Amino acid sequence: MPKNKKPAGGRAQNFEPRYGKKTSYQDAKRRPGQSSAGTPGSKSPGHRGYRPEAEEAPRKNRWSAQERAGRDEARGIRSQARDDRAPRGGRDGRDDRSPREQRGYGNDRRTDAGGRRPYEGQPRDDRRTFGDARPSYRDDRPRRDDRPARSFDDRPRRDFSDRPNRDDRPRRDFSDRPNRDDRPRRDDRPARSFDDRPRRDFSDRPNRDDRPRRDFSDRPNRDDRPRRDDRPARSFDDRPRRDFSDRPRRDDRPARSFDDRPRRDFSDRPNRDDRPRRTDGPSRSNWAAETGAKAHQDHVDTVHERLQAEAVDAASVAQSSFSDLGLGDNIVRQLDALGAASPFPIQAATIPPILEGKDVLARGRTGSGKTIAFGAPLVESILRSQAGKRREFGRSPKALILAPTRELALQIDRTVQPIARSVGLFTTQIYGGVPQARQVGALKKGVDIIIGTPGRIEDLQNQGKLDLSEVQIVVLDEADHMSELGFLEPMQRILRLVQDGAQKLLFSATLDREVAALVDEFLVEPAVYEVAGESQDTSTIDHRVLVLDHRDKAEVLNSLVDRDGKTLVFSRTRAYAEMLAEQFEDVGIPAVALHGDLNQGKRTRNLQRLTDGKVRVLVATDVAARGIHVDDIDLVVQADAPDEYKTYLHRSGRTGRAGRTGTVVTLITRQRRRRMTEMLERAEIEAPFDDVRPGDDLLEEVSGRQASNVDA
Repeated sequence: MPKNKKPAGGRAQNFEPRYGKKTSYQDAKRRPGQSSAGTPGSKSPGHRGYRPEAEEAPRKNRWSAQERAGRDEARGIRSQARDDRAPRGGRDGRDDRSPREQRGYGNDRRTDAGGRRPYEGQPRDDRRTFGDARPSYRDDRPRRDDRPARSFDDRPRRDFSDRPNRDDRPRRDFSDRPNRDDRPRRDDRPARSFDDRPRRDFSDRPNRDDRPRRDFSDRPNRDDRPRRDDRPARSFDDRPRRDFSDRPRRDDRPARSFDDRPRRDFSDRPNRDDRPRRTDGPSRSNWAAETGAKAHQDHVDTVHERLQAEAVDAASVAQSSFSDLGLGDNIVRQLDALGAASPFPIQAATIPPILEGKDVLARGRTGSGKTIAFGAPLVESILRSQAGKRREFGRSPKALILAPTRELALQIDRTVQPIARSVGLFTTQIYGGVPQARQVGALKKGVDIIIGTPGRIEDLQNQGKLDLSEVQIVVLDEADHMSELGFLEPMQRILRLVQDGAQKLLFSATLDREVAALVDEFLVEPAVYEVAGESQDTSTIDHRVLVLDHRDKAEVLNSLVDRDGKTLVFSRTRAYAEMLAEQFEDVGIPAVALHGDLNQGKRTRNLQRLTDGKVRVLVATDVAARGIHVDDIDLVVQADAPDEYKTYLHRSGRTGRAGRTGTVVTLITRQRRRRMTEMLERAEIEAPFDDVRPGDDLLEEVSGRQASNVDA
């Protein structure tokens, strides 16, 4: 037999839902008010099924035959005399059998001598024969077999199809209900008593009847008041009359005369006829140039208006050399290997004061040699400061060079690193867009010169991986552009972290009021230099402006860049740069794009492809205007005209570098001609305006090549 099966023949178990427990058969036969253990149905008195615990009832004595005979006579029922039966041995001669046993069908478990039950196998009428002791009305009732069979077919069937399914109903959640047993019972609550409340005493209140009555006898009677009609009329005759006889009449007043006023003299005002008319010149800006009243002088070059700049011309440094300026032999030989045999004017002007430890503020056009102007003396100064000292592993940097863009930082490193290596100094680049693990590893080994952008430098400093406390020289290259990009406050925070009394050098193609805050706070009596004679007459760059229709722009650009030399095309947006690169590739001109959406690795590879000559055209946004250094770019095309003259200067500075020749071509529409004229005048550049159409010979002349077949 399996272990989980119970043997048959066990006592039947009944479930009594009133008390929530299983009971035996004998328990189920008890009276409704009686429980097996005498316990109430519910523990809570407030429950409707609550029954108090019943005390044990006293044992009921059985009736004697005489008592039963008296009961039957009172009911009018004849009963057989049972006195002749011998008692079964109960106490005091009483029969202790139950009434069922005394009536003849007692306990059904008792058997006769043969092992059978007394009425087993007999019909029902014979089994239950009680004689005259039983009421006769029971025989009048119909038997069960004589009753007609009940039929429920005529009943209408109930339709439960519209009832919701029990399983679809959401389950009720009673978890948030408080437990009934935790609630205090009503009987356990203390009775509320108000005996401890202080009783209010109203004995001091005056009685209403004791208050004096109000007397209105002194009030005037309404009827005694005078009516409006009875009032006397108001009269103003007794008022004194005003006398105006002493006032002069208007006609008698003397006429006003302005002869005694001094007459204004306008003789010093310029005559209107003497002013140049607009027809005399191309624009209003030409009149400003003739009269010398340039409006932009009030806010352009603010630093140089306050600080007198020392002009340096090329003739004054024609016979000098880098050795004469104070640089060591190793640095001079390395500069010669880089192609700088003799110093440029900006280099000859700034190297001596930098070696003397002065703060320098220098301005020179792009491509004038500013990187060597601060890179070579910076290396020489660090070498002198470390003379006789042992360089330790993991040393802190001694010089810091800040640049606005990653490309410009890499360009500066390509120039400064060979100069520093020639004397045993080490440099590293720190800029964003690349993982910092390699940069942090170089800092742990120890470097002497750091070249990077303000964002990543400040980030590593906040992480505690860069120490700027021993920096002796700080160079801000293109400081105005860093201010325009939002790096003014980071530059100020970085300059406050360097060594006290550190030397500051500012180099830029333009120095406007954006850097005035840096000059006022950090530069101490700076030496200001600018290159004299850097006008368009002495420049090697040819500037041209081509006016065209917008629908002809794509074909004109294809004609300009279809040449053998390297061409740099500037656009305003990144999307237009990508579109132009694809446009040039479609007509068979190798081109790549350079913009901020590319990661640093892609930007470096595209620029290197132009340097190596694998592509002839590079389309770039302004992010690369101050960072591209390719010596043999001889044509710069501005597909989108710049909005500021400083942007024009930096774009045009990508060609004609180090004395080489170059051409800058700007494409505009006729609606932009006036604005372009004003911008060129602010940049002090004269450029002819020519109307062009696709296929003109002027395009071949501007690009410096013979016409080649370009797919339409």
